[in-house]
Amino acid sequence: MAHILISDDSIAMRQMLAYTLTEASHEVMQADNGQAALRLAQSHSFDLVITDVNMPLLDGLSLVKELRALPNYRFKPILLLTTETDPQKKQIAKKSGATGWIIKPFNPDKLLMAVRKVLG
Repeated sequence: MAHILISDDSIAMRQMLAYTLTEASHEVMQADNGQAALRLAQSHSFDLVITDVNMPLLDGLSLVKELRALPNYRFKPILLLTTETDPQKKQIAKKSGATGWIIKPFNPDKLLMAVRKVLG
């Protein structure tokens, strides 16, 4: 079981992610924007962060950079969940410190496979 933070401005997406992850026995906390996710990450220890790219207040790429600046998250896996398919965006995400990229709408089995892979 892992402690996972999910951040997405869509309540429906957060609910789908939370359901999929909790059914797989993970503990999940949710944030509806990047700033809220950053605050949670600063006050809790998560094994994995899954974040949307396009969010208000602090977008996903900026969140990744902020998390990577924190000692506890320097090497923790961070997955971006997005509708973006542009290869250049993927390169920018990797340079920002993202571990991986999942396209929305996500397939629950593929999401869980990616989670298992990054958690080792």
